[in-house]
Amino acid sequence: MTFVVGAACVDVLDRACVEECPIDCIFIGNRMAYIQPDECIDCGACEPACPVEAIYFEDDIPPGQEQFVIENARFFDEPLPGRATSLGQPGGATGVGELRVDTIYVQEYRP
Repeated sequence: MTFVVGAACVDVLDRACVEECPIDCIFIGNRMAYIQPDECIDCGACEPACPVEAIYFEDDIPPGQEQFVIENARFFDEPLPGRATSLGQPGGATGVGELRVDTIYVQEYRP
């Protein structure tokens, strides 16, 4: 189990959660942030920092947002548009920087 970023983050990208994450596992896409599920230690520091309440424990994602659990994992497990390889476990977001790309689902998502 891990924390995931839900629909409320799309097109907001406040980044307060990034500053609170003690292990640097929140990555910035183009329209939203993503939590690396294998690096997240479930500390929960990011959840109260989010001003739009977009971060949930995986099992507590609101009805209708279940796809965001899949998209948070897909962001790391599959090649993103314009990239030949997946991100995998890069060992922290700071070294990667803002990726300015999203999964296809998030690219096409309309609230």
